[in-house]
Amino acid sequence: MYQTIAGKTLADLAFRAAEAYGDRPAARFQSTPDQWDEISYRELAERVTEFGAGLIDLGLEVGDRVAVLGTTRPDWSVAHLAIVAAGAVHVSVYPTNSADECAWVVGNSEARAIICEDAAQVAKIAAVRDRLPALEWVVILDGEAEGAITASEIRRRGRELDAEELRRRAAAVAPSDPYVFMYTSGTTGPPKGCVLSHGNYRAIMEANTALDARDNPDPETDMVAYLFLPLAHAFALLFQLLTFDRGGVIAYWGGDTTRIVPEVMATRPTHLPSVPRVFEKIYTLAVGSKPADERERMLAAAAVGVRVRDLQARGEPVPAELQQPFDAAEAALFQGVRALFGGNLKLATTGAAPIAKEILEFFYGCGVPVMEGFGMTETSTGATVNTVLNHRFGTVGRPVPGLEARVDEDGELLLRGGNIFQGYYKMEDASFGAVEDGWLRTGDLASIDEDGYVSIIGRKKDIIVTSGGKNLTPANLENDLKRSPWISQAVMHGDRRPYPVVLVTLDPETVLPWAQAQGLPDSIAELSRHPEMVGMVQQAVDAANAKLATPERVKKFVIADRDLAQETGELTPTLKIKRKVVGENFRAHFDALYEEG
Repeated sequence: MYQTIAGKTLADLAFRAAEAYGDRPAARFQSTPDQWDEISYRELAERVTEFGAGLIDLGLEVGDRVAVLGTTRPDWSVAHLAIVAAGAVHVSVYPTNSADECAWVVGNSEARAIICEDAAQVAKIAAVRDRLPALEWVVILDGEAEGAITASEIRRRGRELDAEELRRRAAAVAPSDPYVFMYTSGTTGPPKGCVLSHGNYRAIMEANTALDARDNPDPETDMVAYLFLPLAHAFALLFQLLTFDRGGVIAYWGGDTTRIVPEVMATRPTHLPSVPRVFEKIYTLAVGSKPADERERMLAAAAVGVRVRDLQARGEPVPAELQQPFDAAEAALFQGVRALFGGNLKLATTGAAPIAKEILEFFYGCGVPVMEGFGMTETSTGATVNTVLNHRFGTVGRPVPGLEARVDEDGELLLRGGNIFQGYYKMEDASFGAVEDGWLRTGDLASIDEDGYVSIIGRKKDIIVTSGGKNLTPANLENDLKRSPWISQAVMHGDRRPYPVVLVTLDPETVLPWAQAQGLPDSIAELSRHPEMVGMVQQAVDAANAKLATPERVKKFVIADRDLAQETGELTPTLKIKRKVVGENFRAHFDALYEEG
C-alpha cells in the first residue's frame, strides 16, 4: 500500500512528515553548481516551526493572507508550510511577474505580508507599495533590502516564541478553511484568484493515492521528484504535497532553464511533472536532428516498444516476433533515451497545454512513461489523467477517482467533485469558471468516449471563426508544427479573416548549431529571412497541412525574428501561449500575410 500521513488538512503536514520519516531526506538542492545538499524531514519541520512561530510573533493572525514571491527552492516550501501551519492563507505570486502584476495579486488578495526571495523581488513591491494599503510586512529570504525584514530575524523571533501556539493553530484548521489563493496565469484578462480549501487539495491528493494504489500496486520506496515548475502553480504544489506525504525527496532545480535536462540526468528522478515544451525539447534532442531514414527506424522501434510494454503492463505474454526486435532496440535506442531522463524515471506527467500523440508514444515505447492529464487551477490541479496501466494516447485520460465528468449540449466539459474550488476572490465570471449545481464550467470543448477517456478539442475562447463562418481549432496544426526540430512555437491566426495563417518561431537550440555547421548567419533574426530556413519551415507547414481538411489548412506563414517569451508577455509562467498578446505584438506580421493577397 502507498503510505499517506497527511491529516484532514495540510496545516500540520510538515510535523506529521517529521514524525513519520525523521532523518530521511526531504529536499535536495544545489548549494554550488557541482554540489547537491540535503535537508531531512526533521530539519524541514524545525525550519517550518521557526518561520511559522516568527510570523505569529510578527502579528500574523488566523485567516490572514501572506504572499510568496520567489522561485522554486526549499525556502519557498518552508515559507509555504509555515504560513498554513500558522492558520494563514498562502497567496502565490509568480516570480516572473512584473511590478504591476504583483500589485494586482497582492492587492486583490489583501495580503498582510509578502515574503520575497531577494532584493530584486523586494524592489518590485517597493515600486507599487503605495497601491497596497493592506500590506504591512515585507520579508526577504536572501540578503537585505530597505524596508524588508530579514528571514534570519523572523527565525530569531520564532526561536524565542513558544512553538506550542503554532501547533495549536495548525491543529485548529478545518478542511473547509481556505488553504491557498492560487492566481491563474491569465491567458486573457487579469489573473483570477482561485480560492482553494484544505479539503480541495486533500481531495485531489486522495484521488492520486487511490489512482496509484489501483494502477501501480507496488509503491515506490525511494521516490524522487525533480521540480522545476513554479511552485506558484497548482501542478507543482500538488507534487510537493504528494512527495512530502509519501516520504519522498524533492530535487529542486538550480534556477537555470538551460540546465533542466542535465539536472534531470544528475538527480535521476522517479517522478517528473512537466509541461509539453520540455518533453518536446528532449524529443528533438533524441530524434529531431537525426537523418530521415534513421529517424524512421527509431520511430518504428519505439512502435514495437509500445506494443510490448502494453502487453507487459497487462501481464500478458510477449510473442517471440515482438520480443526479438524489442531486445535489439533496448540496447540500440531505449537505454539512451531513458538516460536523458536519468535512467530511473517511473512516471512523468504532462499537462497545461497539448502535446503531440507521437511524442508520448515514442517515449512510452522507449520505457519513459510520459502520461498526459488535464486539470485547472480551479480543480486543484487534477481532473483527468492517463496511467501506465490505463492510457489512450491522444486523450487526456479518464477522470480521477471521485470526480465526475460530462459534456453539455454545447460541447463544453463540465466537472464535479471534492477538488472543485470555492470560487474567485472578489471576482465572478458568469461563463468560464462558473459552478452550477456543483458542476464546474471548464471553458474547454471536449468529447468523452465509451470507455470514459476525455479528449480536449480546444478552448472555447481559442476557436477561430473565419470570415466565411468556418470554425477552426488551432491546437492540431500547432502541435504538428512544433514537432519539427526547427520550430519552437506556432500560433495560428485567422479570426474573422478569410483564411488561417500561422506565425512560427525558430528554436535556437537546434537552429543555431545547424546554421553554424552550414556557414549561415548566426542570428535568429537573420535566419528567419534566409531562403534555406524558410524552405525547411515550408516543408513542416506542408506536412502539417496534409493532415487537415482543405478549409483548415493555413494558406501562408511568417517566421518571427525572435522566440515568444514571458518577458514580452506572450507566454504564461507555465509556457502557455497568450494568443491575444501574440496577436497584438505581431499584428504587423499577420496583417502583411493578408495584404499580400
